[in-house]
Amino acid sequence: MQDDDLPRPRGDAAEKLSGEDLAPYSQDELAERINLLKTEIARVEAHRDAASAHRKAADALFGKPS
Repeated sequence: MQDDDLPRPRGDAAEKLSGEDLAPYSQDELAERINLLKTEIARVEAHRDAASAHRKAADALFGKPS
């Protein structure tokens, strides 16, 4: 199994964010947080898409691993 195929480690940033109490945040702070998260989602999606394209190119060149 390659490292890329392993599940993400527990306690990573995404897990910590999902458990954070949002009550102390103001409306403006929540809006800023949402914008930052949307930007991060776009960055992760772009990385995923690039990795997928790279993998497809490698599979086309070398054949799909079994």
